[in-house]
Amino acid sequence: MKYIRYIILLISALTFAQENPVKQDTTQVHYMIIEGDSIAVTEVELDEVLVLPNLSFSNREERIRYIVLRRKTLKVYPYAKLAAERLETLQKRLATLERKRDRKRYAKVIQRYIEDEFSEELKKLTKTEGQILVKLIHRQTGKTTFQLIKELRSGWRAFWFNNTANLFDISLKREFSPIDEEEDYLIEDILQRAFQNLQLDRQKPAFDIDFYACVDKWGKPKKNRDKAKD
Repeated sequence: MKYIRYIILLISALTFAQENPVKQDTTQVHYMIIEGDSIAVTEVELDEVLVLPNLSFSNREERIRYIVLRRKTLKVYPYAKLAAERLETLQKRLATLERKRDRKRYAKVIQRYIEDEFSEELKKLTKTEGQILVKLIHRQTGKTTFQLIKELRSGWRAFWFNNTANLFDISLKREFSPIDEEEDYLIEDILQRAFQNLQLDRQKPAFDIDFYACVDKWGKPKKNRDKAKD
């Protein structure tokens, strides 16, 4: 599908600086390099741990829906995480290139590498997996896929790409909003459980998500929410 080619453009392939742990007795000490000086870091910053509610479903159909959504979300999240990482690196590198010609040449090199490395895998995504990926790219970058393509390519290409994606019921302008969309809440719930179970590597979203507010709105089974409205 054509839309996959443009999602691939959001994932750049650059090498990253790494913090290499240094063995010291039985304790791992991480070093940060600041202006040539090595500084030992002995404190560990712990991520906030959410107290997740017990899963509750009104019927078998809701349970199956959640299971299917979980499978698809776990499959595409790594691509969204990678897109955010590569995009950040790409933007930093482009900012160091003064000439427009150099930036354009660099972007083309990255595009070819991305297509060779990821295109075959992303082409295997189903329509619904592609839409979930679009949402998660917004969660991790803070921008819609349409906005990113417009910035990295051109408004004209983004326009036609969005029209092409619409043929497959995929909107590149979709945002991730778990407080407004029940499916997005379920995706966020799936992610939080996967983070705590170490199924996925945690990456903070690009914007604040009040998970407990989402739970208050969507956490009850649908039949209970309907009764509350009455």
